[in-house]
Amino acid sequence: MTDLTKTFAALSDATRLSMVERLMDQGELPAGTLVDGFDISAPAVSRHLKVLREAGLVEQRSEGTHRYYSVRPESMRRIANWTIDRRAFWQQSLDRLDDLLALNPEEDTQS
Repeated sequence: MTDLTKTFAALSDATRLSMVERLMDQGELPAGTLVDGFDISAPAVSRHLKVLREAGLVEQRSEGTHRYYSVRPESMRRIANWTIDRRAFWQQSLDRLDDLLALNPEEDTQS
């Protein structure tokens, strides 16, 4: 599985996507704070965080018995770059379709 495939697979879960969004909005947070607002157990949060770590989306920092999580900027950059590349492809494809349709306009036969 490629890194990007792992990334999108990890983000396909609504809870994990919400965790990443929360970390992006609020910055580094302790695991206990990430439990707040989710109707899941602390062990379930730990499992979700493990998936996000293994996908390279978040990193973990330990301080004593506390675990702090933050988003890895390079992973967000990879997603952004992939999206921008695909946007250019689709924009060019749609522009070619517009050009083709302009060359072959269909008459409205239901008038």
